[in-house]
Amino acid sequence: MEWFNSWWNTLELFEQILYCVAIPSTLILLIQTIMLILGFGHSGAGVNPSDTSGFDGGSDMDFDAGGADTDFGGDTGADGADGDSADVDYGDGSNPSDVGTLNFFTVQGIITFLCVFGWAGIVTYTLTKIAIIAVIVGFVLGLAAMYGVAKLMQLSRKLAQNGTLNVRNLLGANGTVYLIVPADGKGKGKVNVTSGERLVEYDAITDGNEELPDGTQIRVIDIRSDNVLVVEKV
Repeated sequence: MEWFNSWWNTLELFEQILYCVAIPSTLILLIQTIMLILGFGHSGAGVNPSDTSGFDGGSDMDFDAGGADTDFGGDTGADGADGDSADVDYGDGSNPSDVGTLNFFTVQGIITFLCVFGWAGIVTYTLTKIAIIAVIVGFVLGLAAMYGVAKLMQLSRKLAQNGTLNVRNLLGANGTVYLIVPADGKGKGKVNVTSGERLVEYDAITDGNEELPDGTQIRVIDIRSDNVLVVEKV
């Protein structure tokens, strides 16, 4: 370690401080990058409240018992006028506070700032020997790198969001029966529904008194618990 001591003692105090910032932050950044490549550090899937309720957010829940409809929703008046609450979109499975937000002060962002600040300051001070210029250049470049990391993370979250299907977006979508859907909600069939550019398959029931055979064109009119689609013949 004599070479290190000799080199270290030739540095000015300001340079030593910059190296104490640059070297540890660089090592941490390398470790973070390696862990990211190996698949560590990814956040878990977000919670989608819509997966545990019917399409109307739990305010209307229809249970079929022997063909009779029992409505636990907000029916009012003598004639049982339906009082459905307004539709609420809870998102598509990603964390609502994450998607579309530019998180500037993150661990990755701060480490990147320190790394760029340190090395930019070292290079600038070596060329100019003026500490204040080195600090300014390092600070500006560090902030730019920090913003770049925050922007990349924001874009990656948006890409993850766009790749997650929100079953509520299927309301009103058209599709085709894949497996026979029994009449009067007496059993489940399967349907293929197009969502954007994706063809997805879901369990489906129908409240109509007509069985829907394979190949029947359908439209999604409701979504029940467990993401079961309620469909009708088009």
